[in-house]
Amino acid sequence: MTKKESIDFIIKTLNELFPEPPIPLDHKDPYTLLIAVLLSAQSTDARVNTITPLLFAKADNPYDMIKLSVEQIREIIKPVGLSPMKSKGIYGLSHILIDSYNGEVPQDMEALESLPAVGHKTASVVMSQAFNVPAFPVDTHIHRLLYRWNLSNGKNVVQTEKDAKRLFPKETWNKLHLQIIYYARAYSPARGWNLEKDIITQTIGRKSVLKAYHKIKKGS
Repeated sequence: MTKKESIDFIIKTLNELFPEPPIPLDHKDPYTLLIAVLLSAQSTDARVNTITPLLFAKADNPYDMIKLSVEQIREIIKPVGLSPMKSKGIYGLSHILIDSYNGEVPQDMEALESLPAVGHKTASVVMSQAFNVPAFPVDTHIHRLLYRWNLSNGKNVVQTEKDAKRLFPKETWNKLHLQIIYYARAYSPARGWNLEKDIITQTIGRKSVLKAYHKIKKGS
């Protein structure tokens, strides 16, 4: 199968399985999405979705957020992990949004990446999911699958993002990155992987990955 045939097969399969993938983090506007994505670093979407209602009940905009102390924010968000860094980031970026952007989340990658505790992936998610600007945020699921699918070398997420943007049509990025995440969770997880259910990897998977999988299964 050629690279183009592989890409077409991926898009077709994902559109059949996940025609309208929902945004996994609960939010109501760009600010609450930004905070939710920030909180999701090294945590799960499910856990974040249990914590953000508690935080947003007290502050769902930057003006109310800066009325809380860093310690108060930290106490609320502690279950998601990395709370010292995340609480300082939330408080700090809220001040910056008020002082520099009239309380609004900027629709600009560079501006987003300059905010405290906001990295490239977080900024990409906000641009894609809040503002519908084409972006391809790469998380561990996408990084894993593009390697399994022989579309990237797996060295780092920076290279994986470059490869994804080079291979997939720009108009598919915003929907596709969500589809791959949902597919990875359902059919191609890091642990408990069952290749029989993973039709995409079965069809286009990297030979070394398939060989390693069968070797492990044979030995178990």
